[in-house]
Amino acid sequence: MCGICGFTGQIIDRDQTIQNMTEVITHRGPDDSGFYKDDFISMGFRRLSIIDLGAGHQPIFNEDKTLVINFNGEIYNYQEIRKELLQLGHAFTTQSDTEVILHGFEQWGEKILDKLRGMFGFAIYNTKDHSVFLARDFFGIKPMHYTQVGQSFLYASEIKSILQFPGFEKNFNYKTLDRYLSFQYAVPPETFFEGVYCLLPGHYLWYRNGKTEITRYWEAKFNPDATMTEQQAIDKIEQVFEDSVNVHKISDVEVGCFLSSGVDSSYVSTYFADQKTFTVGFDFGERYNEISWAERLSEKIGVDHRTKLIKSEEFWGSIEKVQYHMDQPLADPSCIALYFVSRLASESVKVVLSGEGADELFGGYTVYNEPRVFKWYQRLLPYRFRMFLYRQAKKLPDIKGRGFLMRGARPIEEKFIGNAFMYDADDKRRILKDPSIVTRPQDLCKKYYDRVKDYDEVTKMQYLDINLWMVGDILLKADRMSMANSLELRVPFLDKEVFKVAASLPAKLRVNRKNTKYAMRQAAMRHLPPETAQKEKLGFPVPTRVWLRDEKYYNIVKKMFYSETAQKFFNSDVLVEFLDEHYTGKEDNSRKIWTIYIFLVWYKIYFKD
Repeated sequence: MCGICGFTGQIIDRDQTIQNMTEVITHRGPDDSGFYKDDFISMGFRRLSIIDLGAGHQPIFNEDKTLVINFNGEIYNYQEIRKELLQLGHAFTTQSDTEVILHGFEQWGEKILDKLRGMFGFAIYNTKDHSVFLARDFFGIKPMHYTQVGQSFLYASEIKSILQFPGFEKNFNYKTLDRYLSFQYAVPPETFFEGVYCLLPGHYLWYRNGKTEITRYWEAKFNPDATMTEQQAIDKIEQVFEDSVNVHKISDVEVGCFLSSGVDSSYVSTYFADQKTFTVGFDFGERYNEISWAERLSEKIGVDHRTKLIKSEEFWGSIEKVQYHMDQPLADPSCIALYFVSRLASESVKVVLSGEGADELFGGYTVYNEPRVFKWYQRLLPYRFRMFLYRQAKKLPDIKGRGFLMRGARPIEEKFIGNAFMYDADDKRRILKDPSIVTRPQDLCKKYYDRVKDYDEVTKMQYLDINLWMVGDILLKADRMSMANSLELRVPFLDKEVFKVAASLPAKLRVNRKNTKYAMRQAAMRHLPPETAQKEKLGFPVPTRVWLRDEKYYNIVKKMFYSETAQKFFNSDVLVEFLDEHYTGKEDNSRKIWTIYIFLVWYKIYFKD
């Protein structure tokens, strides 16, 4: 795992600039650094040594030094591809996966991407024609950002590298603020910095003759096999997942595993007998503390378990550091819990496996039950009458039945924008100083729904989450929080071969009356106690709603809501109204409050300090 960056063009202090861009991401790779420079490009690299510890220095060249690569990630089938390339006459100087990508690109061009199994973000420079090729993995596990400044093209693993470039004007992107308020993250490919973009998952980019050209090379397409039986599904999941975990464990350093009380990480952990696992929790009862669950399971599966209890003061004291590492505001409180569990793990290992992606691929979120739950309601009542009830329910306080009337009224395309929906267009107009920037989040989602018009509703939701929520939230925090602690995080569920099986499952084997992630849970139950395999999903539960009803933290947030920064963007009185409603117990506005608070903390770090 590494951090990479680079820029084209002749500028004053080129050496110092690439040094600065590379140093600011030292946390991604504290073990080594490397640079390449010619008359056209400067490339920087930070390395976290995992594979081929002695000879994996980058950048790496091909035989005649016409191609140069810097690479972030891991390729799990590189040895197979290496054998094929050796038979084709390629000569290698290292045992690293990085060199395999380079020779593969030399042999097959962009088609090398179809052969790779792993996570990656890399740049290849052609010294003869001065072209630059960027690529990002299938699901977006590893990041890649890019921009143009004058005649220079820049790329980097993290935006903070780009901010070091002389002449880069740091302008705030108001369009992204509008979207963030609905989704709780910056919706890719846009970022909060005008002109800076993230390369989307499954895409590659060519920079040639001053122009960029972006192409999609892979898409997460579902092809359910209606003839598949439950037993066949369970067998296939177990077989492909075991294979994925085994290849994800390949390393020249010790590998550990995150362990929560849920089925995803627990299933991964069953392949870690006598190895280290890690859990964090909060001192707020079992709802917010998975440690006791994880400890009981660790005894049953025979792992060496490590835990940490996060204190309230620690959590709040880490918010600024976490948002600095995120590059962009992310209002998912679990990213801070992920920071602490990554820090805990980094004290013992360099690599961990984790359970991200299982919910999106196998249908694990509770919200995926809605098409089944609301089917009778939507058949019984015509759309206009449902919408009348929706408008009336919206005026009610947070009482039982209100959510049903609101969620059941509209079709999936109108109500589901992903696993987080913070502010709708009406709410945004209330809180924003400039309501002219407001758009409907549903309009942004339309292009994704249009691609899958023939899918059933559950699969539509999964497809949307894979393309938005998973990229903008789940994988962003996984990368940034692990890398902030110089820890490589690997995700065996997000494997091309695992996805092939998940995509072939009939919808009824993903979500049904018995459970979410039904077939996957049945496969896990061959390795786990039933109470773990069937346990309701919690995620990383964080007690924000409790803290925001505590006077100490209420006052911290209230002060921020009346700050100069808040008043630049928002109607502070409306924000405090939301805060007071929550503080008094009238409403649960915790997620809405957190969304604004995190944005203000982030803005202070990147635009004020």
